[in-house]
Amino acid sequence: MARNFIQPGHNLTIPAPAAVLSGGVVIAGDIRGVALIDAAAGAPVDVCVVGCWELPKVAANAFTLGAKVYWNATEGLATTTASSNTLLGYAIEAAAADSAAVKVRLLTA
Repeated sequence: MARNFIQPGHNLTIPAPAAVLSGGVVIAGDIRGVALIDAAAGAPVDVCVVGCWELPKVAANAFTLGAKVYWNATEGLATTTASSNTLLGYAIEAAAADSAAVKVRLLTA
């Protein structure tokens, strides 16, 4: 194996950019993922940057299979609105407008 290999990179330990609960979305620059533990702002947090996750969404938004999913950090919700939000991934199944969550495949950086 190459001597400069560090890890597979599925989970990263980074300083939490804001307080976060386990299962919450973490956006740090171009790193986007889901916190595996609770962390205070600035504390180390383990973030999973791959996989499929069920995340809370804006109630009025409907997602079709394969639709882009953006993250509204202010509201802490997935949204269909690209403007002022971070592209998080894509919907792995449809989510109706009246549903509380959307299933998302995270984009990898």
